[in-house]
Formats: sequence, structure tokens, C-alpha cells
Amino acid sequence: MPRTPSEYIIHLLFDGGHHQEVRFSSIQEFQKWYSGELMPKANSDDFISVPVPKINPGEYMVIRPSRLVSIRVEPVFSSSVERF
Repeated sequence: MPRTPSEYIIHLLFDGGHHQEVRFSSIQEFQKWYSGELMPKANSDDFISVPVPKINPGEYMVIRPSRLVSIRVEPVFSSSVERF
């Protein structure tokens, strides 16, 4: 039986070398944001909102899609073994 990831870490790399991580609870949630927010404005210098965890209600992040160089999607599996 295949394992199901408990969350996905999205690594965003920007043209100045800055790296940011954003977490999504499902791949469908990421795909909805990617196709609905990011792709339509891929060449834009206007800011778009990036979803951040609800842990800190006052926290938000905005990015310029034209400055995004790459995206890496990392599935995270919960298990009884912690890896550091």
C-alpha cells in the first residue's frame, strides 16, 4: 500500500538567491494556488499573496512572480522515526 504524505513543503527559489519554504496540507491545495494565482501572473512584477500557515494569524507573504526562478515540491511523511 503506498504511503500518503502528511504535508508538502514547497521550496521557492528567487533570482537573488533567496530561498523560502511554504507548507501545504495537500498537493491539490498547492496546485490550486499554483494554477489560480501564480501561473496567470507568471511574468508580472505585481505582488501576489502566498498562503502561509495559520499558526501566526498576522503573518503573510507576498512575492513578485517574475522573480521566481524555481519551485521544488517535497512530500513529507509523518512517521514514528524522527530524522534530523
